[in-house]
Amino acid sequence: MSYGPPHPVARLLLTPEDKEAPARALRLFQLGLGEYPDPALDTFAGHLAELTGAPYAMVNFIGENRQFFAGLHVRPTVNLARTDDSKPVLGRPMERDHGFCPHVVVRHKALVLEDVCDYPRFAGNPIVDEFGIRSYLGAPLIDSTGMALGTVCVIDVEPRPWGKAGLETIKASAAELVMRLERRAADGLPL
Repeated sequence: MSYGPPHPVARLLLTPEDKEAPARALRLFQLGLGEYPDPALDTFAGHLAELTGAPYAMVNFIGENRQFFAGLHVRPTVNLARTDDSKPVLGRPMERDHGFCPHVVVRHKALVLEDVCDYPRFAGNPIVDEFGIRSYLGAPLIDSTGMALGTVCVIDVEPRPWGKAGLETIKASAAELVMRLERRAADGLPL
């Protein structure tokens, strides 16, 4: 028996199986989402960060093999980016097994983690050690077809009591954004 580091596939077992991924990737392509940064979604993420008081907010679309933060807000006074070459830098694309959004998408339900270290399933996620993430609040972007396209989420490097107000805010923000995205797709209107 080996007591060394787990087999690389073992980490993937923490990420739930996503049977909708191929259909979601097609839907995202049809809507023109998930491949490029979108200034309107950056603005939306900034507003979400302001509403919740979180230093980071994202509009995240999840494809078959990766996540993409089409909307991203990073508070200028706090930076997850590392300066040495050995540590990761927060960017727009992220591995599918990193973070908590894939759980939200598969569950089709919001997720509140006031302190990720309190939950063994989430405490071992790569972003906890690599970026120092300690709390997460996210809700799925469920379109009119019933498909979860991705998430809106906020994160912090400190534990946070998001509470009922935080949960209501993130869920309402997700519903609002889905309406805007579908209206934009149907009418060619901006967010």
